[in-house]
Amino acid sequence: MIVFRSLAALSLALAIVVVACGSSDPPPTNTGQACTGVDQCFADVEPSSLKGAAICLDKVPGGYCTHSCSADSDCCAVPGECPTGLAEVCGPFESTNQMLCFVSCESAALEQAGYTDSAAYCAHFANPTFICRSTGGGANNRKVCVPN
Repeated sequence: MIVFRSLAALSLALAIVVVACGSSDPPPTNTGQACTGVDQCFADVEPSSLKGAAICLDKVPGGYCTHSCSADSDCCAVPGECPTGLAEVCGPFESTNQMLCFVSCESAALEQAGYTDSAAYCAHFANPTFICRSTGGGANNRKVCVPN
């Protein structure tokens, strides 16, 4: 009887630990992943299949995996590129004249996820240290999740 109670208590404790360690957070996405080199980006995707050259954007703190694009449809165009299903947009990066894919925090992406707070959206879906800000780069600015 004592052995049974001990096993039952141990089973209950293990179940509590498993539930406590579980997470409803989405798996990491490719775009926005930290990097120090382009070889760390899009690991599960054939690089030549992307609709633009893969880039580790080192002007962003910690690096930011992305790829060049000319339209929103170039982002998430390849199976496995966007495993979380987060909306991505093609936007100019600051004054570099580069058009790149970014995790979107525009109103349509927020609405789709049931969020009204863009900072909370970026922190939850992209990375806890990310904020929502403009890509910069002129009249075609987009609102995107990037490191603070």
